[in-house]
Amino acid sequence: MEYSLRIEGTPATVPGGTGILLIHPSTGETDRIDTEFLKTDTDRFLVVSTRTTAREVRQKLEHYEVEESRAVILDTLSIERGYSRRSSENVHYVAAPDDVDGIVEQVRRFLESHDGKRRLSFDSLTELAYYAGEEAALSAADRILALLEEHDAVGLFHLAEEVHDEAVVAAFRDRFDGVIDLDESGTVTVQFPEE
Repeated sequence: MEYSLRIEGTPATVPGGTGILLIHPSTGETDRIDTEFLKTDTDRFLVVSTRTTAREVRQKLEHYEVEESRAVILDTLSIERGYSRRSSENVHYVAAPDDVDGIVEQVRRFLESHDGKRRLSFDSLTELAYYAGEEAALSAADRILALLEEHDAVGLFHLAEEVHDEAVVAAFRDRFDGVIDLDESGTVTVQFPEE
């Protein structure tokens, strides 16, 4: 299955199983790239949020006019922070943002229970590394990338570059099929394998 991309500089399409790493400054405005990825050529999408609550994810989707009926949100923060939460068909929770096994299991369930073109946004690996450690975040990336491959889906994973050592950033880069670098000015540089 081929998936269209409308992010500047990226290939017009990528095959199912493709994982894309979005490297950005901590203060970088990633929402426009993230939401463009989610609303293009998609039947259902999953937002895994280790950085914001489900309510904040919904606000972002609404602001950027992403079709919310296609969204499933995994909120990793609300339970630990003691916020009121209402589970629904399209909003799920794990106990804490360091619950790597719970996060991976929710990704697996989403991919197994939805058909068609499915996308994943993971926002963010940096926050996962903050809570669970960098090795656990690297392992989670590996496990989720394997699920994307198995289920012919595609994913966009956020990473704040200056928070990590160069070796850690390089280890993340090596795992992904394509890398989008976003700088402070909003300029995008893209590395994808030659077709």
